[in-house]
Amino acid sequence: MARTIKAGVIGTGFIGPIHIEAIRRTFLGEVVALADINDTVAAQKAAQYGVPRHYGDYRNLLKDPEVEVVHICTPNNLHYTMTKEALLAGKHVVCEKPLTATLREAEELLELADKAGLANAVHFNVRYYPLIREARTMVQKGAVGQIYSVQGSYLQDWLYHDTDYSWRLEPEMSGESRAIADIGSHWFDLTQYVTGMRVTEVMADFATFHKTRKKPLKPIETWSGKLLKAEDYQEVPINTEDYASVLLRYENGSHGVMTVHQMYAGRKNRVYFEIGGSKTSLNWDSERPNEMMLGYRDKANEVLLRDPALMDANARKLVSYPGGHNEGFPDTSKQLFKEFYQYILDGNRSTAPQFPAFLDGYREMVLCEAIVSSAKTGRWVEVRH
Repeated sequence: MARTIKAGVIGTGFIGPIHIEAIRRTFLGEVVALADINDTVAAQKAAQYGVPRHYGDYRNLLKDPEVEVVHICTPNNLHYTMTKEALLAGKHVVCEKPLTATLREAEELLELADKAGLANAVHFNVRYYPLIREARTMVQKGAVGQIYSVQGSYLQDWLYHDTDYSWRLEPEMSGESRAIADIGSHWFDLTQYVTGMRVTEVMADFATFHKTRKKPLKPIETWSGKLLKAEDYQEVPINTEDYASVLLRYENGSHGVMTVHQMYAGRKNRVYFEIGGSKTSLNWDSERPNEMMLGYRDKANEVLLRDPALMDANARKLVSYPGGHNEGFPDTSKQLFKEFYQYILDGNRSTAPQFPAFLDGYREMVLCEAIVSSAKTGRWVEVRH
């Protein structure tokens, strides 16, 4: 029987259970423990998700000798400390984004993971839709030609009302930026992954539409949609962006523009991009993730369906089902973790992984820092690499 990797998950809010399910679906990993804010909550979650061991203190999970990989699914302000302690405990780590709150912290984790020879990943799962790998392969093989432009957006409406609230609205927990750091980071990782081009300069415009929000006096989970009464709220100021548009300059002279918006009615979680090249354009929409439009000037446009029989061998690795059997959001985490766990099992740290590692998380932080600086100054800001 093939060996499986034993995993522990810290944090069981919105994203933690997604990690638990995806780990199991890899057939390479087994969730043996979880940790949450106290023993009571941890016990409830362990029973709910069928996890054999639970801890009310994450440090006890890190001491568990059976746990080989730790998935950190907590609010942003806890990522650095938990990741550092997990690495020092000799555990491989998958961390939610952003990797840390500061660049210095991210640099420290990069050095620590490298010295320890431990596998590390950041959960930029959107790049794991199969057609994204196909698009990247097309760019690499020259099928798109010279890239002229990259444009797109990431739109949500889960913060549409002033009664919508989450810890992500609090800078002391989520960081100085919200829409850009939270969802914009996915778009930038995705498009830079596909094009192979780095952003070198940015010009950003931020807006906060709800200057105050009604914060619940009792805890609720992200995306819960729980309805509360007027007396259950308190009015609090909001200091992070609901919206951002960013002009982009790339290293090869290409240009771009992107918009993130968390108060865009009707778009629940839509990631979209268009890449304009000298041979064709690529157009992909996460709300229709199993098809990608190829645009042409001199002949009819084409729609490529996610069908392993029609895709490059490298992209085919991310396809679990035949054409017409749609794959979606839950499958992206499965495919990321599958590559990550196989990388651990193979034991070859000299080969650069395809999955997003701490280095990718660091680069996204550098980019986000430049975007925030541009929004404050109203000027073009260089992205240092």
